[in-house]
Amino acid sequence: MKKADLSREPGVPRRNNTQQILNAAEKIFSAYGFAGARVDDIAKACALPKANILYYFGSKEELYRATLQRLLVGWLADADQWISIKHTPIVGLEGYVRAKMEFSRSRPDASRLFMHELLAGGEYVRVFLDSTLREHVEQKALVFEYWHKEGLCAPVNATHFLFTLWSMTQAYADMQVQFAAVLGRRRLNITDFETGISTIMQLVGAICRTSQPLTSHKQTDRIQQKAATKRNRMPQ
Repeated sequence: MKKADLSREPGVPRRNNTQQILNAAEKIFSAYGFAGARVDDIAKACALPKANILYYFGSKEELYRATLQRLLVGWLADADQWISIKHTPIVGLEGYVRAKMEFSRSRPDASRLFMHELLAGGEYVRVFLDSTLREHVEQKALVFEYWHKEGLCAPVNATHFLFTLWSMTQAYADMQVQFAAVLGRRRLNITDFETGISTIMQLVGAICRTSQPLTSHKQTDRIQQKAATKRNRMPQ
């Protein structure tokens, strides 16, 4: 995925302005998609001149890519933090589910933006999906493999298990209107998200077994080296 050039102006003011612009872009692109969104609307939403937005990002396409990039980097960071052999499966998976659900609760527009992009064919995230995300999932699969070998979890197809976790957690953003209507309210509240986490963990807990001590850094290095070797063997 092409990265936007955010290096035009150093310092705190630039960071503050770019985050303000990206926050507004997330809402506008989520509501209208790439084709329907206008830079003028984003400028109005973030209370900055249109010229400022084009100064930092160059074009609507560059801003769109940067908005998607920020979202995707956040999702991968959550997985790296929690789906790790430093955690037992129950601790790691609950941490990951909670992080994903908090993302859906606090930034539903970001999740809907990604869904818009996929429904439109995924043109702007195709490289990310084919390379970065694929390699990321392969690395996480090695963690599940390790957990199973250590007797910490039942055998599971890690790729499809992650598909299931993504679907369950992101649905609380993408389908929030439907969920809230069924529950008889306009919006989901914090209790709904906590109940969702508990319900998901009841399902996830079925693959988890006894808790074990955390692994050593040497074991972590071996897992990472194995992942790197596997990536290098992939056809280019």
